[in-house]
Amino acid sequence: MSSASTMHAIQIPKHGDSSVLAYVSVPKPTPKPDQVLVKVAYAGINYIDTYQRSGLYPQTLPFIPGREGSGEIVEVGPEAKGDFKVGDRVAFMGPGSYAEYDAVSTMSLAKLPETISLEKGAAFLLQGLTAWSLVRQAYKVEKGDWVLIHAAAGGVGLLLCQMCKYLGANVIGTTSSDAKAELAKENGADYVVDYSNGYDSLIAKVNELTGNKGVHVVFDGVGAATFDVSLKVVRRLGTVISFGNSSGAVPPVNLMRLAEKNIRLMRTTLFQYITTREEFDALSSDLLQLVGEGKLDFAIHKVYPIQDVKQAHDDLEGRKTTGKLLLKI
Repeated sequence: MSSASTMHAIQIPKHGDSSVLAYVSVPKPTPKPDQVLVKVAYAGINYIDTYQRSGLYPQTLPFIPGREGSGEIVEVGPEAKGDFKVGDRVAFMGPGSYAEYDAVSTMSLAKLPETISLEKGAAFLLQGLTAWSLVRQAYKVEKGDWVLIHAAAGGVGLLLCQMCKYLGANVIGTTSSDAKAELAKENGADYVVDYSNGYDSLIAKVNELTGNKGVHVVFDGVGAATFDVSLKVVRRLGTVISFGNSSGAVPPVNLMRLAEKNIRLMRTTLFQYITTREEFDALSSDLLQLVGEGKLDFAIHKVYPIQDVKQAHDDLEGRKTTGKLLLKI
């Protein structure tokens, strides 16, 4: 049991595999004047957590992982912006959510309507905003576009399928099993290709469906393993959006490879789209409306007790999951 001044949290003392994740007692954070203190109910688990843990995205050690969560506000700083008060149910983004308490900036804090549970609140913000920023800002998906989504049964992939279908696109997904293919179809993918035996079948299917033109845009969160095929299946004047590295980072690119079809290549990160409260509100209000109206379904694959965080990371990195993973704090 934590004392008034301490809390339990997951801490990473050194970079490495999931074995470095330690369940420890640490000082309870004190919010800065412009922050609120949230008693965390659930923390979302994301690939960025594994990148930071492994050292692919180096962090100052030791640190508490986690980039999003949900819970209840227990303290409001005197300079905190926005209409937030003690007792509000919120979803938030910010470092250190694998913990009983987190001091959170109001720059990336959203009140949850009664229609959205705390469990779902921890599941939709980071991946939802990532996906929505991809289809509205990185590339504005239009009705009739041909869209390819790699890892279509993953957390962001399922959301991209739903969003692209909602926006009227023709959606092609890639997955690694029949079960994942079925899930991608249930979430809006019109066509799904199993890439477990290589990508030749994907290239053939894209050519067949598009009359050998290729897709307008590829959303690629896989990275090294899919980058080459993404360049092959995109059409002349098409766009490849790289936004993740689940198979490893994309090696350095010879820009002349883009000249063959005048391909637009972009590497995005959500946080450069939400640098102000106004930018965050613009994206999050759309997302809350879509969720509240039932237009988006956030599939929660599994909720792990916080002490089982190592298993959660192993399952995520082992491609054993579909949809969202959560920690119950």
